[in-house]
Amino acid sequence: MAATKDFLTPDEEKEIVNAIAVAEKNTSGEIRVHIENHTEKPPLERAQEVFQLLGMDNTVARNGVLFYVGVADKTFAIVGDEGIDKVVEDDFWDCTKDAVISQFKNAKFKDGLVEGILRAGERLKKYFPYDNKGDTNELPDEISKS
Repeated sequence: MAATKDFLTPDEEKEIVNAIAVAEKNTSGEIRVHIENHTEKPPLERAQEVFQLLGMDNTVARNGVLFYVGVADKTFAIVGDEGIDKVVEDDFWDCTKDAVISQFKNAKFKDGLVEGILRAGERLKKYFPYDNKGDTNELPDEISKS
């Protein structure tokens, strides 16, 4: 994989942000994507750290989902906050991760992230439907990078 700045094209980034907006349209859940080049930490540990740094643990329903990509390390992890984690099937995160990684193996990074985001959005919609009485987008949809 290339460096963080070359991992996705600007158009691919827009498609991912659009997928986040689509996935969040019918749910109070929050989805973020974080891309960084390298970390010394195991991917899940680093993803949990980034989850905290991005304030994703501060959503009202504790229903944030982070897709973490380590570009140079060729790592990927998904973290769901306690609200969503306790209601999805036991293998949901692993199955979603497998779907994303299968696309990554074919260098279809945008496609993998979009597939995972939309999959997470469907579960969020099921367990945390949109409430038009004050539901707000609690976190930005943009891709974060470090």
